[in-house]
Amino acid sequence: MKLLLFDQNISPKLVERLADIYPDSAHVSMLGLDHALDTEIWQYAHDHDYIIVTKDADFSELGVIRGFPPKIIWIRKGNCSTQAIELILRTNFDAIKFASADQDTGILTLF
Repeated sequence: MKLLLFDQNISPKLVERLADIYPDSAHVSMLGLDHALDTEIWQYAHDHDYIIVTKDADFSELGVIRGFPPKIIWIRKGNCSTQAIELILRTNFDAIKFASADQDTGILTLF
């Protein structure tokens, strides 16, 4: 499975909290991309084989315009805690693993 790259709008704490099932994932702040434009994050994810995890609709729009990769996990939970996002990503591990491998899936929307 590809590595996860957490967008700025998601807590960097998730990298450590989810390391047991998503090892070697990263947060944009860990990579010096915390002030980068979405297009720069997109390109980094593309070049380094990451799946972008975001709460931002802009990445799904980039997917429509630019195609895939990178793939996007779009969390549509609204205003929620880091713990809630962790639970979403743990609960949907199999769906994320499938989307990572499926060539026809570009965006996985999770609620």
